[in-house]
Amino acid sequence: MGLFGGSFDPPHAGHARVTEAALGRFGLDRVWWLVSPGNPLKSRGPASMERRLAASRSIMRHPRVSVTDLEALIGARRTWETIGALGRLYPRTRFVWLMGADNLARFHLWENWRSITARVPVGVLARPGHGPDARGSPMAQLHRGRRLPQSMSRLLAERSPPAWCFVTLPMRSESSTGIREAGGWP
Repeated sequence: MGLFGGSFDPPHAGHARVTEAALGRFGLDRVWWLVSPGNPLKSRGPASMERRLAASRSIMRHPRVSVTDLEALIGARRTWETIGALGRLYPRTRFVWLMGADNLARFHLWENWRSITARVPVGVLARPGHGPDARGSPMAQLHRGRRLPQSMSRLLAERSPPAWCFVTLPMRSESSTGIREAGGWP
């Protein structure tokens, strides 16, 4: 089961393409989009949960992808809290945390990031302009011996953490930040 978390503010077609690629590249049965109550690393709060959920569901239409507000329902604001709660709620499910390379480059700034890598494998998807800084990040350096080659990405969910894999995808430059700054999401 893949977990793709974020505020999705605004959600866009790039999120859907990356999610569909992750399903195949990492051999996942399902992916949950975890529309978060907000990102603690961002100073500006997101649009309303209802608006982000509705917009996300209109964009992400895949039979193996669910859009959920689970983090708000369980009261989690940080990824390590979410991962811990999911482990307790679904003890037989093998989860993989999915993130873009832009997040890997800043992953060491996430609260308790080491506990995340200790609990779940991490699937990293290339993002324009973030390959070198992501692969040189503190997390990548700490777990360099636990990195799966891209050619073995489908085995990631079977690996015991810490385990991670960086996969390249066709690059597109759209981003939620860019859409907001261009006025496409008030």
